[in-house]
Amino acid sequence: MTEDPIVCLVDDDESVRIATSKLLKLNGYAVRAFASAEECLNSPELAHARCLITDLIMPGMNGLALQERLAADGHKIPMIFISAHAEDQNRKRALSAGAVAFLSKPFDEQALKRVVEQALGQ
Repeated sequence: MTEDPIVCLVDDDESVRIATSKLLKLNGYAVRAFASAEECLNSPELAHARCLITDLIMPGMNGLALQERLAADGHKIPMIFISAHAEDQNRKRALSAGAVAFLSKPFDEQALKRVVEQALGQ
């Protein structure tokens, strides 16, 4: 039996973490949810993740800073951004730095499923 792919989810909003985790689990993914970028970076789970979904705006380290830190540390994990603040400048910055997708909150369940499948296919 193969293990489900691990998806790390980083969002400071507990309700988003719960709802998105449930959605991902229903689609067969093992989910590790974190309330902050720092919590994710300090977790041993990060080394086993095959995809990372992150909010853009969070207290402490934001999603773009998390993306930069992961790249600087040599992590080549596919990233998906989710944000209620999807200004073009932030979207372009995330995508040009290698993000798979940038979804605006609230996002469509099928859109998330599609971009996670895309990320895992990389």
